[in-house]
Amino acid sequence: MEKELIQILISLGLTDKESKVYLAATETGTSPVSQIAQKAGINRVTTYDILEKLKQRGLISHFTKKQIKYFSATKPETLLEEFEKRTNSLRVALPKLKRLTGETAHPRVRYFEGLEGIKAIYADTLTSKTEILNYSNSLEIRKNWPNYDSEYVEKRAKKQIFLRGICQNDDYGKKVHELDQKYFREMRVLDPSQFDFTNEINIYDDKVAIISFKDELIGMILESAEIANSQRAIFDMCWKFAKILGDMNKKQKAHEVDEKDIKHKLLEPIKSTKNLIADKEETAEEIYKKNLSLF
Repeated sequence: MEKELIQILISLGLTDKESKVYLAATETGTSPVSQIAQKAGINRVTTYDILEKLKQRGLISHFTKKQIKYFSATKPETLLEEFEKRTNSLRVALPKLKRLTGETAHPRVRYFEGLEGIKAIYADTLTSKTEILNYSNSLEIRKNWPNYDSEYVEKRAKKQIFLRGICQNDDYGKKVHELDQKYFREMRVLDPSQFDFTNEINIYDDKVAIISFKDELIGMILESAEIANSQRAIFDMCWKFAKILGDMNKKQKAHEVDEKDIKHKLLEPIKSTKNLIADKEETAEEIYKKNLSLF
């Protein structure tokens, strides 16, 4: 068994014996514990305990046939994903660790560069205790991060962090909107001439994350309850007008535009942020959850 591979696995967080058992399972293929133990050079009882621990971490799978358990190592990519999770968690926690040492004061703004830095920003949104309010360009983010949906969107939906967003009504925006229910969100799409937006903004908890995808990948997380609440109020105005503009566009296509009706809607007083949030919960997240019961 290659010592180099064992050392790499140890650096990823596995113990020496766990590394040997994982490599043995990888090499033997689907096998009972006795064969894996023999290959790893570890006694059967210890090997079985290690396989159970690795199974809990998603590195081993098993099935039972004729009362015998057969174990298989998952693809090596699973190890890489687990390491990336740890790396992202460390990036998010780094400012807090620095504060513990007295190296920095409480951060108000954190800056990030490159694709890995952008991924760290999105990893931070996955800690959100509130819904995420989002302005986005569906095409730009996927051009720069092809695995965005599998590496981020699916994780957000699995954590049931609801998202309300506004994006462009282009081919990508339409595809995103069509999958709203699947991915625990509600998107409103606008004609690109009405919403020429190339970067992305996410508002969550007491934070505002701003990411730019043009020219260079850069982003920041700004932590301020006052600023986050102001941005929520602005978003709720945009959310309301996105609905009005969307209805106008549909009527224009159907040649049913009523100018008096449009003027009335545009001049209608805007509700308070509190009421808007209450309406959102009734029309978006709550409706989404009610619909789940139909399947």
